[in-house]
Amino acid sequence: MKPFDSVVRVSGSDVGDAEIQAIKSVFDRNYLGMGSDVQEFEATLGEYFGRDVVCVSTGTAALHLAVQCAGVGAGDEVLVPSLTYVASFQAISATGATPVSVDVLADSMTMDPIDLDKKVTSRSKAVMPVYYGGGISNLQQIRSIAYKSDLIVIEDAAHAFGSRVDGELVGASGDISCFSFDPIKNLTSGEGGCVVSSDSRFLDGVRDARLLGVQGDSRARNTERRLYEYDVKDQGWRYHMSNINAAIGKSQFLAFPERAAKRQELASTYDSIFEEHSTIQTLPNDYTQIVPHIYVVRFSSSEVRDHVRSRLLEDLNVETAIHWYPNHFLSRFRDESGTLGVTEDVYSRMLTLPLHTRLSADQISTIANHVVHLTSSLI
Repeated sequence: MKPFDSVVRVSGSDVGDAEIQAIKSVFDRNYLGMGSDVQEFEATLGEYFGRDVVCVSTGTAALHLAVQCAGVGAGDEVLVPSLTYVASFQAISATGATPVSVDVLADSMTMDPIDLDKKVTSRSKAVMPVYYGGGISNLQQIRSIAYKSDLIVIEDAAHAFGSRVDGELVGASGDISCFSFDPIKNLTSGEGGCVVSSDSRFLDGVRDARLLGVQGDSRARNTERRLYEYDVKDQGWRYHMSNINAAIGKSQFLAFPERAAKRQELASTYDSIFEEHSTIQTLPNDYTQIVPHIYVVRFSSSEVRDHVRSRLLEDLNVETAIHWYPNHFLSRFRDESGTLGVTEDVYSRMLTLPLHTRLSADQISTIANHVVHLTSSLI
């Protein structure tokens, strides 16, 4: 089989002249820091979600500020699936709280409500469900378990911008939702993230905390001025978004419907080829509702996964990845209290195939059919 002329990356950005012109407009005004572009981007996102939005420097910053401003701190526990990027765990531990690893469901690889319920203790303060690949299972059950124990739900929706779950736009409901706008996400601002909530007091805390705790500085910067006399009462961080990043985000938002549809089309192409092959397990996502960030499959064994991975690179020049290394395996967050059987099983067999809007349906078909060929040859 003839390889692609250049390496097919597993993820990629989709930026061009529109984003360059957006950045140039900021340069022409010569106000690069947090200012009116950030305010406009927040307003655009707020209208989209139907709730208030605070933009920050990264998705990790969004999670960190959400946990901190929700009142979580030293001595508290936050329940979070182990199968997530380490950012989720680091955001929790940065507040002094302890992340508690929760197992995942075998089909969706998102938080297992039964295991969650078992691990709630008197120290539990919050639950952080993670949208995996753009979707999540049993969200309402997770919320119900949290609310019966008076726990706040901080949703890590880094993979899920534009997705709908149970018919509702992700971020439009619930306590707190956090999004990432890093270079390869569904929508990028170069680097960035946001916190979404209906709790105005909580969001006021996030606004101050993103600017080193300087009270009222967000309002001043919306008019592109600075405060030089101020008060600080709480711990803050330098986590604000810049006008440069917001300008990129505004440009990306205009193109988002087309790019979201492209992601859905490509994921559906994979699904249509894999659905006849029981040895290749896909995520149970409805891609008329879910906007996928990554496309993940599982094979019958780690040996099959490793064979497919090496041959895709060798035969087709196609990169793959594994999302993610379980956090309870990491030295900092190692959990010796028991195994997370489903997490460890799916991790050993999973593989992320290329998915981004620079790819064509023909490329996806070629990759998918070769995966089928490789797995069939091992049966």
